[in-house]
Amino acid sequence: MKRYLSLTLLLSIFLTACGASATPTPAPATEAQKHTLTVFAAASLTDAFTEIGAAFDAANPSVTTTFNFAGSQALRTQIEEGAPADVFASASGKEMETLVTGAFVGADVSQVFLSNKLVVILPADNPAALEKLEDLANPGIKIVLAAEEVPVGKYARQALDLMDASFGTGYKDKVLANVVSNEDNVKQVVAKVQLGEADAGIVYASDVVAAPELKSIEIPADLNVIAKYPIAPLVKSENSDLAAKFIEYVLSAEGQAILAKWGFAPTK
Repeated sequence: MKRYLSLTLLLSIFLTACGASATPTPAPATEAQKHTLTVFAAASLTDAFTEIGAAFDAANPSVTTTFNFAGSQALRTQIEEGAPADVFASASGKEMETLVTGAFVGADVSQVFLSNKLVVILPADNPAALEKLEDLANPGIKIVLAAEEVPVGKYARQALDLMDASFGTGYKDKVLANVVSNEDNVKQVVAKVQLGEADAGIVYASDVVAAPELKSIEIPADLNVIAKYPIAPLVKSENSDLAAKFIEYVLSAEGQAILAKWGFAPTK
């Protein structure tokens, strides 16, 4: 009898265990749905927007902000060709206007969120012994610019027009004769000067902040060109609410403080 009871008890325990294992285990609570925000931004914004993106993500734990940094003209082309993006921040109003015309950006939604000015950068050891803007016309020196279709390349040539009127006709031609390379974006200009492949380059003031080891020659206001940067959400963004929220952060006091830290100026 005892043996029978023991077997019955063991069988009961076994069946109970089997029944328990057959019961589905409740799935753990899922974390908040993750969202990826894609921002296409001018190369000159690399350092500032990387910091802004980190701060934005920290304030919005369910968001991961990814960036595509390049020349504004290249980014505009990528968007026109169908590259998915939520936000476009350009170093040129022309590129933004082109996207508005093509219905990639809504009319009257872009906002100018900062300005930037030009500066001449030199390698730390300044092998060409350049001291003033007039020296850029000296024969034999190596200058690197962004290509003419790149916003900073266009602005640099506009500034050279102003210098030509101030320093004498022929100045711009002499400077352009010294150009050994035309780059796709401003960061490539900086890199060439950092590597000693050029004696000088014309970039944005913000680039000097990002590369403090370089020397520079200031361009006075009457010979300078001020770049104004617009920002806007893309019409086909799948994260329109987040895009608006990111732009709001860029325009906020905290976002503007980060931009100022990296050498950008207010729009006024």
